[in-house]
Amino acid sequence: MSKLIPGAADALAGVLHDGMSIAVGGFGLSGIPADLIDAVRDSGVKDLTIISNNMGVDGKGLGVLLEGGQVRKVLGSYIGENKLCAEQFLAGKLEVEFNPQGTLAERLRAGGAGIPAFYTKTGVGTQIAEGKPHAEFDGELYVQERGIVADLALVHAHTADTDGNLIYRYTARNFNPVVATAGKVTVAEAEVIVEPGQLDPNNIVTPGVFVQRLIKATDRTKHIEKLTTRPRPAAVVGA
Repeated sequence: MSKLIPGAADALAGVLHDGMSIAVGGFGLSGIPADLIDAVRDSGVKDLTIISNNMGVDGKGLGVLLEGGQVRKVLGSYIGENKLCAEQFLAGKLEVEFNPQGTLAERLRAGGAGIPAFYTKTGVGTQIAEGKPHAEFDGELYVQERGIVADLALVHAHTADTDGNLIYRYTARNFNPVVATAGKVTVAEAEVIVEPGQLDPNNIVTPGVFVQRLIKATDRTKHIEKLTTRPRPAAVVGA
């Protein structure tokens, strides 16, 4: 049965509500579900908990939700590229729960795998571990981290079939696979959508069983956070 929905607003209809938690794929501005993020903004839902590695940059990616005052809490690893996020946090308008990057990835993976909690050495002895259960294994101290299951997961893929099987492209894969499994409802956008049977099963990263709804991503400029260039080498004479 096809999971393809005509557009982002339709794909999120009946799912969005105030106070919900939303896990979002992407790393910086790479591999973000931009159409779905814009649909969340346009819906006007508020009091959101956003679970993502970072919050994009000012005016782009998840930054648009901060601009609209729609976010109550951020659960992430790195927010340093978004000045508004830092301003809201320092002003006490935004709650931020910092996670070591690997811990965040594992919390999402664990939630998607039905694992309620796990132990890790990362963060032991720091503020990250304060108030959390500890246990000793083989003479080493570990801190307990809870798996994450979000009300909604939003992901971006390069290629999908209408059954919701997803393939990612290069570094745009990043957090998308673990986010896709960690949502009670997962909505994906894909740049290329084909019919069932056209994808090599060996290349599928996220099986369609994890995806409830799918949209065709619009053709848009893919922004990057920091553009670094170098002068072109001088042309070789006679070449």
